[in-house]
Amino acid sequence: MTNSVYFSTWQGEIIDNRDKKKEHYRQSSFYLPELHRKENDTEAFIGWDGVVLFKSEVDVVKLAMKYAAQYQEYSEACGRCTPGRWGGRILYDLLDKIARGEGELSDLSHLKEVSQTMMNTAKCEIGRTVPKPLLDLMNYFENSFLDLIDNKKPSPQYNNEDLDYIAKITAPCMDMCPSHVDIPAYIEGVRDLEFLDSLKATKKTMPLANVCGRVCPHPCETACRRANLDEPISIMELKRIGADYESDYGLGFVYPTKKAKKINKKVAIIGAGPAGLTGAYYLTLGGVDCDVYEELPILGGEVAVGVPEYRMPYEKYNKDIESIKALGINFILNTKVTKEMMLEFEKKYDAILIATGTRLSKKIRSKNERVEIKGYWPAIPFLDQINLNVKWGIGEKTDLTGKTIVCVGGGFTSMDVVRCAIRANAKKVILLYRRDEKAIINNTSYEEYHEAIEEGVEFKFHSAVEEIITDENDNLKKLKINKYELIPNPKGGRATLNHIEGEDYFIECDYLIPAVSQDANLDFVPEEWGLALTSWNTFKTFNNTYMTNKTGIFTAGDCEYGPMTIVNAVGQAKRASSVMLRYLKTNKITLSDDEIMEDHLQELKVYNKNEKISGWMPGIKREKSQKLDANTRKTSQKEVNFGLSTKDAIAEANRCMRCYYIAMVAVDKHPKGLKND
Repeated sequence: MTNSVYFSTWQGEIIDNRDKKKEHYRQSSFYLPELHRKENDTEAFIGWDGVVLFKSEVDVVKLAMKYAAQYQEYSEACGRCTPGRWGGRILYDLLDKIARGEGELSDLSHLKEVSQTMMNTAKCEIGRTVPKPLLDLMNYFENSFLDLIDNKKPSPQYNNEDLDYIAKITAPCMDMCPSHVDIPAYIEGVRDLEFLDSLKATKKTMPLANVCGRVCPHPCETACRRANLDEPISIMELKRIGADYESDYGLGFVYPTKKAKKINKKVAIIGAGPAGLTGAYYLTLGGVDCDVYEELPILGGEVAVGVPEYRMPYEKYNKDIESIKALGINFILNTKVTKEMMLEFEKKYDAILIATGTRLSKKIRSKNERVEIKGYWPAIPFLDQINLNVKWGIGEKTDLTGKTIVCVGGGFTSMDVVRCAIRANAKKVILLYRRDEKAIINNTSYEEYHEAIEEGVEFKFHSAVEEIITDENDNLKKLKINKYELIPNPKGGRATLNHIEGEDYFIECDYLIPAVSQDANLDFVPEEWGLALTSWNTFKTFNNTYMTNKTGIFTAGDCEYGPMTIVNAVGQAKRASSVMLRYLKTNKITLSDDEIMEDHLQELKVYNKNEKISGWMPGIKREKSQKLDANTRKTSQKEVNFGLSTKDAIAEANRCMRCYYIAMVAVDKHPKGLKND
């Protein structure tokens, strides 16, 4: 990425260096994709919010024509309005006519008129935004268009194939989604009552549709353009509609593509959580045989044993798992992989995907903190015990009657701990968090936080444990708590914590449950492999390929990034499996053009929170799903969220503004140093 450009109109910032020497170029405030691959220059980038030229010799007429062609090729116009249906066709036809050297002066006027009409009257964003960069080119490079029209000659690069024009469809919500789910498509499926089409759109990049329709933190909603108008779309709630339709009506399993012919390659996957399941799913669809090794007696990883039943019913999760198993994947349960096994796997398999998660609870780093203390119960084994018993009857039932529980943390794991403790009949449940209410909502969700309050969880903010106090038999008795205040950062960064002297206090409790974060257990990795690690003791991977520094050893999910969300783990595993599939076929580590474009767009940022939106009716309320009442759910493992009714789901889907965008790069086909003179 660079901010040095020859010419740019990106987001209304006009950078015009056409009459300047390179050393005197005015810099853009945006970092723009100058390189598509390390060895390939990007000549131009064109998209929904302008055009960027990196070199003076770019054929602007052909660039405009190729961009207009994408509107036809991707067929993303919904066809529900005349400007969208016919306007794009006129743009392409006239631009191609001019580029061929057959244009008339009236064609240029017609192009500008049609472009303006589409921007003003098209009913979806792709129809409104495609003309924007085309108008920029016609206005700022009008002489280039007139030269071809007046002299009846083709554009300089019209018959030259030295450039690749690589395009990608995106949307602000899609870009923000770690799995890049085609969100407008699955919302459109709900709107049109085509629920299986909705599910297929999800499963292209997200095989765990039931899971992510229930427990996804929905970062997509923070990038919903509807929020610039009134409220974001209830994207997560709409995702579960297609998944529930598939399972509730017994329609069999829906797959986004047919299973490819086998390529005679075999992969070992270590871990059967969201990342391992996703890797197995896409590799198997690609024709690879997969053996998946799992230490637990059940499949699903932390979602199965960490996420409570009331939030993610295993019956629903199991629908996702069964659809993956049905592809013919070999799962080996109750198997703790060792260093010796990994060395054997290196010989036996063509590649290995490590997806073991992070299942070691971190300490809170207080005085006298020891795992031997009776009453010190880390979050992961606490949730394991509760959920293995609740979901499968494995182990003892957890009964906290008469007990006071203190959990330390501020994320989803801590929320799961305190709400499970309520359901285990604890007398009092307290969650301690160093920061404030706003931060805990940002870390989890508004719904999760307020549902916990309704159930009786007591939140103590700006607080941290200084010391754990025990009796003579090493039983936990009480905690000494430090009180903090948040000091705003004058530069606008994160506020700092300041200990308030004289306001320390004590809490008597029976159990302390640390839920501040988790670490990866990497004891099974052979030292002789020399795998590079990050400072967080997770696997280090390179160039967004998810391959480690050892060829053929890949990793994805929490053990690569650290504790994160399910949708992050799925997104990583989807990318890792894609790279692995190419590696198994070609013995090379590469990213596809589509994946490179994903990375470009994520760096550039698709969502503009300052954008002023017009042309849509504001003030349409966001539909909310019904919830189980607090008194019932405190003593029940029944699912809390009932989801949207069909009527409400259709109403919510109709709020979607269908914000598809097209981005395209013009890339020099010839690697650096290999060009013809």
